Amino acid sequence: MVFLKVLPAMTNISLKLKDDIFSETEKLLPQLKKNRNAYLNEAIAFYNRYQKRMLIATQLRYESSLVADTSLEVLAEIEALEDEN
Repeated sequence: MVFLKVLPAMTNISLKLKDDIFSETEKLLPQLKKNRNAYLNEAIAFYNRYQKRMLIATQLRYESSLVADTSLEVLAEIEALEDEN
């Protein structure tokens, strides 16, 4: 029985890095026992997750601000009902 490993599709890009960032990366790679391609893929995936979270947080703040006044009105009405009882 032969198993073939299916590799994900890859896109080639040209990338310009600042010299100091490139040098620091090159020093880290042997210590991490990773190749440059794997390291950059992990870094970009991590940053993408971070950016998605920041976008969600911004959207949540915006949507919360839209309902803030209404939420305070509802809370005041509930407190008024509790005071009547």
